[in-house]
Amino acid sequence: MVKVLFVCTGNICRSPTAEGVFRHLVAQAGLSGRIAADSAATHDYHIGAPPDPRTCRAALERGVDLRDLRARQVSADDFLEFDMVLAMDEGHHRLLSRLCPPGFENRLAMFMDFAPHLGVSEVPDPYYGGPDGFETVLDLVEAASRGLLDHIRREFEALTP
Repeated sequence: MVKVLFVCTGNICRSPTAEGVFRHLVAQAGLSGRIAADSAATHDYHIGAPPDPRTCRAALERGVDLRDLRARQVSADDFLEFDMVLAMDEGHHRLLSRLCPPGFENRLAMFMDFAPHLGVSEVPDPYYGGPDGFETVLDLVEAASRGLLDHIRREFEALTP
C-alpha cells in the first residue's frame, strides 16, 4: 500500500480537495486497495471541521464528494506512516521540513512538482477569494493528481493494473 498525505494550512480547502480528487482518480484506475490518501493541516484552526462549503460545492460539481472529510493537524508521526507528504505551498513545505524526523526528508515534496508542464509551483489559497479561486485550485489539483498517479505507477510498478 502506497500512502499519500496532502497538507495545507487549515485542511479545509486545498488539501481536502487534493485528497478527494486523488482518491477519485485512484478509484477510477482500480487502485483503491493499493493507494491510500489523507489530508492534514499545518495549523489547528479547523480541527474536526468539514471542508469549506465552497470547496465541497466546486468539487461536487466535478463529481468529487468531500463532505465526509474532517480536518486534522499534521504530526511528525505522519512522516513514519505516509510514503509521501505533499505540501500545497512553500510555507507548508518549510513548516513540514522542520517537523520531519531525520531520515525521512525524502518523503516530503511539493504537490505541484507533479504537474511541471503548468509552470506553477504552488496551489494558491482560495479561502479569501471568490468562486473562481476554487475552480483554479481544482484545475491545478486535477493536473497534479494525474501526474502523481503516473509517478506512483512508475515508482511502484506492481501497482500497474
